[in-house]
Amino acid sequence: MLIVVGREDTGELEAQVRGSRHAWDIRLISADALIKLVQLKENTEDIETGLKIRSLLAPMEYTRLDPMIDVMFTAAKEVEGTATAAEANDEEAPRSVTADGNGQASWQFTDSALLEEKREHIVAALTRHTGAAFIKRSRALFWSADRRRRLICTVSKRHTKKGSSRYWFAHHPQWQTFLSEGEEAYLTLGCMDLPFAFAVPLRVMTPVLNALNITTKENGQAYWHIHIAEPKAGHYAMLLPKRPGTLPLDGYRVPLA
Repeated sequence: MLIVVGREDTGELEAQVRGSRHAWDIRLISADALIKLVQLKENTEDIETGLKIRSLLAPMEYTRLDPMIDVMFTAAKEVEGTATAAEANDEEAPRSVTADGNGQASWQFTDSALLEEKREHIVAALTRHTGAAFIKRSRALFWSADRRRRLICTVSKRHTKKGSSRYWFAHHPQWQTFLSEGEEAYLTLGCMDLPFAFAVPLRVMTPVLNALNITTKENGQAYWHIHIAEPKAGHYAMLLPKRPGTLPLDGYRVPLA
């Protein structure tokens, strides 16, 4: 049993639990601490990390602190990795791309509050578009209450540097796995300056993954590069650097208004 309390003076209740036969079956947590734990969980993308965070809520013996330290270390490492990925991921593009997929670093950052506001508008639009109310699982991952409908919502600013694609995103293998476990799934690409987003169905996205450039870091983490360009005025397409042609995106527009 987990008892969530909204007050600080719980010493008497704690003493009752410790002195009863239920000492190993009951735990207490304040509402504020629980909210902080939820926020920490929402900033992680790895399923195993989420399981470890939830394990803190279960009664356990704390004479030896190794399990608790393991949870703290895993969560901190995951959040650090997520923050690093955010800088090189949906928030901004790290490079401009040439025909062979090579480019030069070009780091710039957008206010995280603006990115989150844009993400909320996109998810609301997808709710209207699909008829499903999406629940936030983590920063970029959302699913319906029955988990059958899923979406990734990732956002990019517009890039105006000569020779660069207009928008850049990273797509992670764990995101692909998350989407594949649903019955209806979308990789949703939001652009900060556009009044619509591109909701690309998983069945469309999966076949073109092998045509995208991929980066693998020293720690083994990898992500695909997604670049959106404007081949013709007003028309958008995903670049496929490893095969001829592009993936037209106009048919996957979802208005935000």
